Amino acid sequence: MKSSLLLPLCTAALVAAVYPPQVVLGNSQAPMAETEKYLVELAPGDTQWVTEDEKWALRRKGINFMDITDNAELGALNSKYGARSVKFPEKIAQNKTVAPLLKQLEKNNMRKHLEVFTSFHTRYFKSRTGAQSSAWLLQQVNDTIAKSGAFDHGASVKAFSHPWGQSSIIATIPGKSNKTVVIGAHQDSINLFLPSILAAPGADDDGSGTVTILEALRVLLKSEDIVKGDFPNQLEFHFYSAEEGGLLGSQAIFQSYEKEGRDIKAMLQQDMTGYVQKTIDAGEPESVGVVTDFVDPGLTEFIKEIIKQYCDIPYVLTKCGYACSDHASASKAGYPAAFVIEADFKYSDNRIHTTEDTIDILSFDHMLQHAKLTLALAYELALHKFES
Repeated sequence: MKSSLLLPLCTAALVAAVYPPQVVLGNSQAPMAETEKYLVELAPGDTQWVTEDEKWALRRKGINFMDITDNAELGALNSKYGARSVKFPEKIAQNKTVAPLLKQLEKNNMRKHLEVFTSFHTRYFKSRTGAQSSAWLLQQVNDTIAKSGAFDHGASVKAFSHPWGQSSIIATIPGKSNKTVVIGAHQDSINLFLPSILAAPGADDDGSGTVTILEALRVLLKSEDIVKGDFPNQLEFHFYSAEEGGLLGSQAIFQSYEKEGRDIKAMLQQDMTGYVQKTIDAGEPESVGVVTDFVDPGLTEFIKEIIKQYCDIPYVLTKCGYACSDHASASKAGYPAAFVIEADFKYSDNRIHTTEDTIDILSFDHMLQHAKLTLALAYELALHKFES
């Protein structure tokens, strides 16, 4: 155990001794009036009322959940009308255009962005620095699109506001239709021992995914057709707030999309894209982890083809359980969603949610592979003629 973990661990132990967590058991029990509680969903239909401290206790045990307290309507239309069925391409179609674009991805851009992003004391969604980091990220996304000239052709960047202070960010590159492909990552970080106090650099979780999709967006906008909107489908890049609090930001966004009747054809989540040391130590090949549970099978199959065609490393199939990242919000709204991660889950980064989730443990070569995947998938699906 690294020495930098001793203080938060000891502090957490002291807090737990004085105020032991008491997770409420049962199904949808009503909250006590004197303590603010949150309704979390541990699996479809399996809900519990818990305090905020109990939420973090669940996370420390490795238990994923969606905090559905203010998002109870998410998936209501899906339940009524059924999930949307989308037919994805059977083969790669844009290699001639995509291959030259991939060569323009730069590891140094991701490193420079991540150095600043991790310099905030924490990106905890309720913190002052969490709001500041979101404002900084909004400026980077805005600058990226401004430099491409895409604003002159209808592109937009907006902050999607939330009551806790840290906004989500949505960048839109319009195409010839409202059929939309979403690329997502979450911008917040957390220290699960004392979220409001202790540092949470969040380099891998999910600073790595954030800068990965930002770099993919930059190079995607090197395409004149993309910049001018001369392609069939709309593209959106999402940077979610409050994933660590129970997928709060992404739930709010996809609940609004569901109510608006938005035609989301695909959503890919990039959450943790840079840690490979445990894989290497185990003597396993460096790979992209393709999640197979609680995802859309058709989109996941096409992602496998993207990796085989455009990445320099293979994929490995893995599972992460219910509500393990923001793709779950899209799925619950009835949209086809998929999730890729840095490795097989058993080899993923175990320093997340602590002070030790820092840049020095990451591989930017590996992050480059995720950027290639992101860019290629976005371009291929932007030009795909989806059936109505």
